[in-house]
Amino acid sequence: MRGLAAKLFQVCDCDMTRKHPLEFRRAEVEAIMCCWQASESCATVGVGSVGKSNLIQHLTDPEVQAHYLVGHDVTKFRAILIDPNMLGVLPAHNGDRDALQAWAGYELMMHRLYLAFHPFDMLSPQDARAFFETYQALQDGTNPLFAYIGIRYFELGLRFFLQQGFKLVYMFDEFEELLQRFPVQFFQSLRGLRDQYKSQLCYFTFSRTPLPVLVKQYGLPADKLEPFLELFTDNVIYVGPYNDHDARRMIQRLLERRQSQLPEVSVDFLLAITGGFAGLLRAVCLLLIDYQRQYTSLKFDDEMMVYLASQPTVQAECTTIWNSLSNAEQAILKSVSQVSEYVHDRESADAVALLLRKQLVRFDREKKRLEIQPPLFAVFLGSLVNLQ
Repeated sequence: MRGLAAKLFQVCDCDMTRKHPLEFRRAEVEAIMCCWQASESCATVGVGSVGKSNLIQHLTDPEVQAHYLVGHDVTKFRAILIDPNMLGVLPAHNGDRDALQAWAGYELMMHRLYLAFHPFDMLSPQDARAFFETYQALQDGTNPLFAYIGIRYFELGLRFFLQQGFKLVYMFDEFEELLQRFPVQFFQSLRGLRDQYKSQLCYFTFSRTPLPVLVKQYGLPADKLEPFLELFTDNVIYVGPYNDHDARRMIQRLLERRQSQLPEVSVDFLLAITGGFAGLLRAVCLLLIDYQRQYTSLKFDDEMMVYLASQPTVQAECTTIWNSLSNAEQAILKSVSQVSEYVHDRESADAVALLLRKQLVRFDREKKRLEIQPPLFAVFLGSLVNLQ
């Protein structure tokens, strides 16, 4: 078993090959790392196509952690990623379904803990063996109570490393999926663990919508989830499009891969119409590279933007952004696109505030009205007769 785990660890470890400069996403990373320094949980929010995967990969890079966690021993720090896509399919079970679903969460967190510390050279041989036995006990389906005592084995596993002075951040990607799959008791137990090991354990979430909005949207019991959600109240970080430096570096990286060049005027056009949203930036850059190879001269105007907005890759990215928004946010964009009337109430006011934070609208002070951002997304929405 240890040999197999070692091979699995090597596969996971070497998969993170592409690195970004230390200054990548500086504003967001500084805010997140500031929370981690203080062992505080934080929630990040960003629309689809914003470049989430690159940010999460950057945050898990030990060199990045060493750069930002000044004054901390980063050898005693681990950021452990929890991806809901790694959850296995639960078998049919006649017992307590909630307990089995919660066990699946503890099992995944324990497994990622295993990978984060393997081969356990920071533990004594006796403790390493005891941790491995705890890891196996959590997965022992022959125990009739295994689904109910998963939290016990998970806490035991954590303690082996917390007693060595390690600080842990569990990073929950696609938190919407986790909210829908796990019972309330799972999140209550995570709050309990946090309270027990406050200076050494915290959580990080990434979602497309703020957590309280998700709870309301899914019809979940807000009163029972409130203790867990309170962990994030003071630390909500919105992830917007790339800044100019990061966007230009991404363009340069794409050009190098394609062994191509774009004139500065086309790069400026690309930045202007995509607003630095990573998915749109990638899709349009590749289109301009191919377009330039076919035509000797290009006109960077509204007609070109309409053409780009009609291309399948751009439409796919715009659709990703659209589908990542709540019904209330979509309603605001419909009204701004003059597809429907604007209804002024508390829900619409909150939706406007969210869209401003996500940088999908801006307020034009001269015209005294909202405008959809980035321009390419606005053209895409304007080209749809009936927004779904």
